[in-house]
Amino acid sequence: MSEQKGNKQMTRREFIRKGSYVAGGAIGGGVLGGLITQQVMKPNIVNQGAAPPEKGEAQRFTQAMMYFSNPEDFNVLSAASERIFPADDLGPGAIDLDVPYYIDHQLAGAWGHNARDYMMGPFFPGLETQGFQSHLKRNEIFSQGIGKIKSYSQQKYNKRFTELSEKEQDEVLISFEKGDVPMEGVTSNDFFTLLRMAVLEGVYADPLYGGNRDMGGWKMKGFPGNQMSYLDKIEATDFLVIEPVSLHAHMPSHGK
Repeated sequence: MSEQKGNKQMTRREFIRKGSYVAGGAIGGGVLGGLITQQVMKPNIVNQGAAPPEKGEAQRFTQAMMYFSNPEDFNVLSAASERIFPADDLGPGAIDLDVPYYIDHQLAGAWGHNARDYMMGPFFPGLETQGFQSHLKRNEIFSQGIGKIKSYSQQKYNKRFTELSEKEQDEVLISFEKGDVPMEGVTSNDFFTLLRMAVLEGVYADPLYGGNRDMGGWKMKGFPGNQMSYLDKIEATDFLVIEPVSLHAHMPSHGK
C-alpha cells in the first residue's frame, strides 16, 4: 500500500533499496509506514505442509514444518508474513520466498530456544536500547503471539485471520505493533518486533537457511550474494550487475 507524503509516494522499489537499514516499526503493504505500493497479490493461503512438486520442479526439502505442528498456526504465520512483505509486480512476497519456513526452522533451532542467551532473572523492563527482557523463549513468544492473532481476529471480526481482508489483517497487526493486545510475559509490540525482524531475515538471508527462495530477495536489491572473489571485477569502472550466488554453490555436489 502507499502513503502520500508531499505528493510523493515511496514505492516498493525504494523500500527494497532501503530495506537493509530500516529499523523502525513499519509493516510493508501499508501498515504503519506505508512503504510499499498497493499492487499486492492476495496469497493463496492453504495448508503449507510439504506438497508434491509440480512437474519439472525440483523438490524442496526445506518446505517442511519443523516447529509448528498445527497447519492453521503455520497458515496464520504465513498470512502475517505476507502482509509485512507482500508480493507485487516488482517481485515475490514472503510466502513465495519461503519466509514462513525460514521462521519455522529458526524457531525449532537454537535461536528459537534462546540457546545462547542469558535467561536468568530478574526480568525488569529494559531501556529502549536494551530491548525487552522476558523469561519466555522466542518460540514460546511466537506460539503465544500466533494464538493471540487468532483469538484477536475472532474477537474483533468474528473470522479467522486467514479469512480477513488485507485491510483487516493490517488492522490486526497494527494493534499488535501498538502494544494494544494483552500478552503474558511479553508485550504484543515485542512479539511484532520479533516477527517483523524474522520476516526481513527470511527475505534476505542466504537460501541455505530455508528462505529467500531462488535468491529472489537478493535479486530485487541487486545484491550479489556469496561471491568467492571479486578479483576479476574490482578494477571495473562501470557499474556491474552480478548474478547472485548462494552458499549452496560452494558446497560439494552429492553423488559425485
